[in-house]
Amino acid sequence: MSLLSNKIEAVLFVSGKAVEEKFIKEKLEVSDKDFADAEKELLDKYSGDSGIHLLRFNKKLQFATNPNYAKEVEAVLNPIKEKELTNAMLETLAIIAYKQPVTRIEVEEIRSVDCTYSVQNLVRLGLVECVGRKDTIGKPLLFATTDEFLKRFSISDVSDLPDYETLLDKLQQITTSTTSVSVVEKPMFDKVEEVPDFLVGEDVKKVE
Repeated sequence: MSLLSNKIEAVLFVSGKAVEEKFIKEKLEVSDKDFADAEKELLDKYSGDSGIHLLRFNKKLQFATNPNYAKEVEAVLNPIKEKELTNAMLETLAIIAYKQPVTRIEVEEIRSVDCTYSVQNLVRLGLVECVGRKDTIGKPLLFATTDEFLKRFSISDVSDLPDYETLLDKLQQITTSTTSVSVVEKPMFDKVEEVPDFLVGEDVKKVE
């Protein structure tokens, strides 16, 4: 391991959250090539069977636990179990990932059911966020995926998304859900887009 790799390793460990590659290069005053070489060393070190993995997404770096050891980590630390992702939520998430920014009504037109429940829970889980309003009648809210979505499903950038069916299969395989949760979504009927309870008070911008 090079000295630069060790420095970046220390920065990421202390940070505990995602750090922009550009910011690291500027502060450490290193060239793109030197940084890329050090980054590769770290990616090789923190991968495979290692208990810690180095995630790279949206030109950011962050340490995370190896998902293969999730059960062991849970057994020791007993974290609060994250709400499972239902098939309906996964389908909604996949559509938002491909069509973003997209309105709830546009998602409903594809799925042919009311997706309020799915969108609301995806926002609460931090996988989707409101990014503004569409400049059309009713000014409907626009939704897009977050960095948390990229991290959780090991996707470097939205431009790297596979085809829809492959993405949906990937989401279903990686999700931590262990039980089938039945959620009945009603046929869509409401074409009026209002700010839902979970976004009340938020500064929602208009997107042209």
